[in-house]
Amino acid sequence: MKVRVPAGPFDPTWESLVNYTVPEWYLDAKFGIFIHWGVYAVPGFGNEWYPRNMYQQGSKEFEHHVATYGPQSEFGYKDFIPQFAADKFDAGQWAELFRNSGARYVVPVAEHHDGFPLYDCGLSDWCAAKMGPKRDFIGELADEVRAREMVFGVSSHRAEHWWFMDGGMQFDSDVQDPAYAGLYGPAKPKDTQPDEEFLEDWLARTCELVDKYRPQVVWFDWWIEEPAFRPYLKKFAAYYYNRAAEWGLGVAINYKNDAYPPNAAVFDVERGQLPGIRDLYWQTDTAVSKNSWGYVANQDYKTSASIIHDLVDIISKNGCLLLNIGPRPDGSIPEPEQEMLLDIGKWLEVNGEAIYGTRPWKVYGEGPTEVVGGSFNDTKREAFSAQDIRFTVGGYPVHSGT
Repeated sequence: MKVRVPAGPFDPTWESLVNYTVPEWYLDAKFGIFIHWGVYAVPGFGNEWYPRNMYQQGSKEFEHHVATYGPQSEFGYKDFIPQFAADKFDAGQWAELFRNSGARYVVPVAEHHDGFPLYDCGLSDWCAAKMGPKRDFIGELADEVRAREMVFGVSSHRAEHWWFMDGGMQFDSDVQDPAYAGLYGPAKPKDTQPDEEFLEDWLARTCELVDKYRPQVVWFDWWIEEPAFRPYLKKFAAYYYNRAAEWGLGVAINYKNDAYPPNAAVFDVERGQLPGIRDLYWQTDTAVSKNSWGYVANQDYKTSASIIHDLVDIISKNGCLLLNIGPRPDGSIPEPEQEMLLDIGKWLEVNGEAIYGTRPWKVYGEGPTEVVGGSFNDTKREAFSAQDIRFTVGGYPVHSGT
């Protein structure tokens, strides 16, 4: 399926796309909720990369899988799908919790690296709307989030699926069965570039998400920075931004590293922060847990206080925080995660004036604790203390994205 860019203010060139402007609602929002939830929550072991690692010979997930479920030729990742019942999923309850946390936008994972979308995908039968729970979770959540006047977004990790299941091609496993190619394919080596068929499918799936759910944030993981994606990234951005202009919505693309030019989208730092103020708006994505994004039985949780401290530091440097939770396979949100979100909400009720709608001051702050800049560094420093002070400037009108 070939995607055509609709007419609008943007062309699929970097020269055109660097004229993008971050919407005011996003500059004001400061705090959002990220949600990693999918079939990988069923085994609840290791982390959300279980579907890859269960096919990586010698890994702890591989050994756990064989000992618990049997060989991968007899019980593969596909066999977890019927167990992904989600019988306790209530989009309204989720959205109410997120609203009470003080979040202003919500970004569920629409499709993770495992290749099993949580939405009604018209390009695959391997999705939650057609298998397992047979529900369009993204559509349900979009309605409830917007009903509570929060902004709705989605993330797509489809790019990484090119190689995510490649371990299953190295030994006797169900990944090699053509009957399951719709879920497991292409399963190519990680050091190869995706072909045109995969790239066109990636673009079509991502544009389908835009058209079906009108998300105001589209978040991408790191592998879109590979050279083969570059023309498709330009085409997607022009498609998305022109659709948004048609609908009268302010939207943003989140990218990592150097996948997009700085002015063409919003830079995102995974599990990390920046040491100083960045002139362009940016975002941290991190999780309530240190060891996994998705649900696992033994989470190593952060404290509510540490998350609030990071929120304050990030906002003082012209950033925002997208905080991830990992629901159980039945759709319930673990109680410690609910408590953390409510703690943050209570703090924001008192201190929100210094958060929402603010902008950076001349300096971000003062104090002895030094932030280690860059990705995967948010636990590599001392905790903030009462001697660490952060500044913001208020008095701006707060804009709603809805």
